[in-house]
Amino acid sequence: MATRKKADAKTAKVSKAAALRDKDVAGLQTEIKELQRAHFGLRMQKATQQLSNTSTLRVTRRDIARAKTILAQKQETQAAK
Repeated sequence: MATRKKADAKTAKVSKAAALRDKDVAGLQTEIKELQRAHFGLRMQKATQQLSNTSTLRVTRRDIARAKTILAQKQETQAAK
C-alpha cells in the first residue's frame, strides 16, 4: 500500500509540473504569489495552533519551489532568444 501512495504522489508531481510548464511567465508569477499567500496563512494557523495537518506546510513550500524553478527556466530560455 505504501508503494501505491508513492506512485500516486509521483504522478501528481509530474502532472502539477506539466500544468505549470503550460503557463506563461505572468501566469507563473501569479501562481507563485497565490502559493505564497496560502503558505503565509498556513504559517499563521500553525502559530495560533489551529493547523491540524502540518504536512501541508511542506507541500506548499515545495509547490512554491517547483513554480519558481519552472519560472526561472522559462526566463532563461526567453533571455537566450
